[in-house]
Amino acid sequence: MNTTRPVSKVLLLDDSPAHAEALKSFFDEHNLIALKVRDSGRLATVLRTNIDLGGVLLADDYGGSVEQAAMLAARINALRPELPIILRRGASSTTQALAQALQSIVCASFDAADLGALRAAIDQYIFSLDFPNALVRGIAEITEARLGALFKGVTVRRDTPSVVRDRIIFGEVFSLIPLEGNWCRGYMLMQAKEEPLLAMIERERVDSEGDTNAAHACFRDLNSLLGELTNLIWGAFKDRFLAQQGARAASQVQVPLLVNHKHRYISFGSDNPQLCFRYLLNDAASGQSVAIDQRFVFSLNWSPEDFCENTVDIDDLVESGELDLF
Repeated sequence: MNTTRPVSKVLLLDDSPAHAEALKSFFDEHNLIALKVRDSGRLATVLRTNIDLGGVLLADDYGGSVEQAAMLAARINALRPELPIILRRGASSTTQALAQALQSIVCASFDAADLGALRAAIDQYIFSLDFPNALVRGIAEITEARLGALFKGVTVRRDTPSVVRDRIIFGEVFSLIPLEGNWCRGYMLMQAKEEPLLAMIERERVDSEGDTNAAHACFRDLNSLLGELTNLIWGAFKDRFLAQQGARAASQVQVPLLVNHKHRYISFGSDNPQLCFRYLLNDAASGQSVAIDQRFVFSLNWSPEDFCENTVDIDDLVESGELDLF
């Protein structure tokens, strides 16, 4: 697997052992992590969870027939309409049956004997945006450094970056800040579960103040810390990736953001996939841990051909007196 490129999780609804090995090799080669539901009756429950997905691969006979697969595809489309459904056609299915039952729901189809169509569908519907390696690496470096500075004495571990297409909110609290430059316009989203983050804030207070009877952290403390973290990351992102780029015209089109709290759903008005990072902060002494979910949603403009990283010239730092040569 190419470790310099973000991965994407796909839900695999295909019970055919004849194609399992070929599909597994394909997933490994194309940075895909396939997940299977042990009990198809639990599919709706799985789809309602906070699982990050880039798409669904569905066999046209999953459930026993084309009709059953079509009913399942319709259910997936109703629960998670943002997820592309890619269909594996079997030899027993007829074009007419597929056209009537599935064509209006699936975004693409392929034959397991020729995976070229699957490769094209993955590129178009899951990895449709090209995230430069320098951007992915830089975001991780920036965020890990700021988390380490805000939470002293904790271990910061990062999962492999991923590309997701779902719009499910992670946790109970999130912050949102716009990103604007010549090569991008969108948002950075920071999300967390409330109780573990509050516990981590209280641990930080006890360690810094030495007072075990200090007042318990409340949601205002959490809001303040998440706001500070967001600003720190945003400032470093701007300096590193947007510093030498002039903003585009202020009269650009905006789209509304939609949040449905009941269904833990947020939409940025675009079908573009999101670049997702997840960080786990762990305090070995107390056993406390908290997960921070970070997403970059370039929903208003994305021009990776204009991307550039603001690298600092060592000679300039020496000349300015910031560094000395040993």
